[in-house]
Amino acid sequence: MEKFSMDDEPYQEIQNWLFKSQRDLESAKVLLEHQFFDAVVYHYQQSAEKALKAYLVYQQVTLAEVLSPYATEFRYPSDIVEPDISEAEQAWTMTEAETATRISRVAA
Repeated sequence: MEKFSMDDEPYQEIQNWLFKSQRDLESAKVLLEHQFFDAVVYHYQQSAEKALKAYLVYQQVTLAEVLSPYATEFRYPSDIVEPDISEAEQAWTMTEAETATRISRVAA
């Protein structure tokens, strides 16, 4: 796989996706401290999705919509208003691993 130079448009797009991924991750951490679990799992999901999109751009793959249940399940009104702490922790574990994997592959 040919590496992108810092001036290439794909490189800038990758950096933009990773920046937004990191912002969602940091937002989730702050929200977790305040026990806003519905927003926490949403931002964890968004972080993982944006890291995956960065990786797909790096691999020169056309971006497809990548969603987990956390993208909509707690974001919009439904029977389940908010996740519990175990669901928030599970979202964190999944997102942290996924994001770290994608970032390490892009950085390699």
